[in-house]
This record gives sequence, structure tokens and C-alpha cells, in this order.
Amino acid sequence: MSSPSTASNNRIATSLINEMKNEIESTRKCLERLPAEKFSWKPHDKSMELGRLASHIAEMFGWTKGTMENEELDFAKMDYKPFEPKTTAELLEFLDKYTTEALEVLDGTPDEDFMKTWSLRNGEQVYFTLPKVAVMRSFVLNHIYHHRGQLTVYMRLLDVPVPGVYGPSADEPTM
Repeated sequence: MSSPSTASNNRIATSLINEMKNEIESTRKCLERLPAEKFSWKPHDKSMELGRLASHIAEMFGWTKGTMENEELDFAKMDYKPFEPKTTAELLEFLDKYTTEALEVLDGTPDEDFMKTWSLRNGEQVYFTLPKVAVMRSFVLNHIYHHRGQLTVYMRLLDVPVPGVYGPSADEPTM
């Protein structure tokens, strides 16, 4: 993955890019270990299947473009079809597509655009309206971390070695 060029280290984008790069690496370590033959497994009837959860995590990096290039996401106006990977390689290609795009979009975004508002809605029902920088932190990045945490529990339950994400793990005691 190429490294975005930044004109200044004091840009809002620079902070988000640096954080996202670290999270991409941790996410990739998790996704590359997932056995495709277990993509339909889920720990509970109310849980997402492993493959769906993994592809959801990957697609959330792609929300960067939609956030930065639009004023809203309206569920009532979209025809969403979740990506269903057949192989781990397909899942990683999907991740790479969205992470590359996300880093490029962030790098090309001037600071003032991060202060513009963005809304999540379903027709007339508005769930929230926030500055785009807050959407990137909460709706995009924190949301990825939340679901990646779920994914590591799935991995543990399936006896798939859990990588160190923010430090050593039981399966990787040294980093």
C-alpha cells in the first residue's frame, strides 16, 4: 500500500491517516487468519456470521469516502448488498480496495472539509448529524474497533490464533 503524501504533519488528515494505517495492519492480521470454511459460523443465533462480520469490518474503511465526499447517508435511498467473500484472499482484496481508497481520500481532504456536517438518516428519521471529523472518529474508526473486538472473540472460540492488536496476545506473547 502506498503511503499518502501529506503537505503538513499538522493536518487533521495526517492524524487520521496515521491512526488508520495502524488499524489497517491490525485488521489485516486478523482477517488473513480467518478460515473460509468457517465463514458461515456464528457463536449465537443473534450474531453475524464470521464471513459477514469480517466483510463488514473491511467495508467500514470504505465509509471514509462516503463520509468525506457526501453530506449524508440515507438508508432510504440506497440499495445495499453486503459483500460475501468465498475465500480469505477475496476478503483481503476487499479490505485492500477500501483501505487504499480511504487513505487516498483522507490525504486529499483539506482541514475545512472535516468541519462540514454529515448526517446518518433513514428518510425523515435523522439518527445523527455531526462534523465529518467526529463521524470519522466515531461512526467509522471506533465502529471498526468495536467489530474487530467481536471478531477476535469469534477467532478465540474457533481456536484461530488471535494476533496482538494493541500489544501481545495469548497467542503472540511477544511482538
